[in-house]
Amino acid sequence: MSRFWQTIYLLAVLFMLPSAAHASGVSMEAYTLTDNFLGLGISITNSMITSWVVAIVVFSAIRLSIGRPQLKPNRCQVVVENIMEYIESLIEPIVGKRLAKPTFPLLLCFFIFILINNWSGLIPGMGAFGFGHGEHLLYFGRPGTADLNMTLALAIISFIAWGYYVLRYAGIKAFLYENFGNKADKKEVPAFLYYPLFIVFALVGIIECISIASRLLSLPFRLFGNVFGGENLLESMQSLLPWYVPVAVPFYFLELLIGFVQALVFTLLIAVYIGMVCNHEEEGAH
Repeated sequence: MSRFWQTIYLLAVLFMLPSAAHASGVSMEAYTLTDNFLGLGISITNSMITSWVVAIVVFSAIRLSIGRPQLKPNRCQVVVENIMEYIESLIEPIVGKRLAKPTFPLLLCFFIFILINNWSGLIPGMGAFGFGHGEHLLYFGRPGTADLNMTLALAIISFIAWGYYVLRYAGIKAFLYENFGNKADKKEVPAFLYYPLFIVFALVGIIECISIASRLLSLPFRLFGNVFGGENLLESMQSLLPWYVPVAVPFYFLELLIGFVQALVFTLLIAVYIGMVCNHEEEGAH
């Protein structure tokens, strides 16, 4: 066997360590590691620790690698700038040029934070270290997005941000017209049809408000379900054979793709929700 394939095999075995450590399955809930953090009565879970570590590592890595931005960028600055330009090119047609810059920091943070958390579950040793509790291992590391509390918190933040941008850049009048206003042209629609349409559009507006509120369920459950499902998929695949047989390696590449897609979908959905209300003026101008 060549050195290349030996290296691939050893890396594959290393990737299987998390599954070997807690073969009893992935817990639906994040494990509580302490109920009284610093004597403040605050509960700390393994998903919270992973999220903190992810945020610190990403921030520190960017700051240390780039340092002070230069007119002639180094390689790390080029990579970061390319990522930023990629995200900006995606959101500008959705939210419009007027909101591209105000919404860019929020959407960029969502994308990077969710992406790194999605991929954190694939780090070798993740879920392999902790302390025993009955038949389960209370492991220290768990992807933050594999915890429904985390995805719900992200959805609430996005909902508040959506309300701010809508009221700040569109106004309550535009919001009410978008959801309850009569979109028919009075000059083209007969009066006996035009005025009853107010009732129809009002009822549609009520349904739309229910749809807006349901985002607090659809966004977190979609993200949580995909990440948590991926964790269980890897666990199930590896449990079919002994831990030293890397049967789940192909699925790791699948989870890399799913982690990227879910971070992108979450970010773009928020951009779409904002653009649906705030991007009409530019559409009319075009």
